[in-house]
Amino acid sequence: MMIASVSTPVPQTPAPPPAASTQDAASAPQAQAQVQAQPAQPVAQDKVTISNAARALQEAAETVAQTAKEAQHGDRQAQHKLAAEEARRAAH
Repeated sequence: MMIASVSTPVPQTPAPPPAASTQDAASAPQAQAQVQAQPAQPVAQDKVTISNAARALQEAAETVAQTAKEAQHGDRQAQHKLAAEEARRAAH
C-alpha cells in the first residue's frame, strides 16, 4: 500500500515594528490598521493519495454492513457489489 503525503510550508507574516518614540506613537495606530487590513494567508493543506491497489484492497476488506451503508448513500461501486452478492446467493 502506498500513501504519499504532500505539504506546503506556511509563510510567516512579518511582525509589526515596535514604536520607538512618542513621534511614532501617533502614526502607530495607522500602521497597525494597515497590518490588520492585509488579507489572511491561506492555510496549508495536506493531500494524501492512495494507489489503485490500496483502494482495491480496502474494498475487498470492507464488511457487508459497511458496503450496505455506502450503497444507501449512493456509492455505485457498493451498489454493484451488493447486487453481485445477492445474485451469488440466489444461485446457490
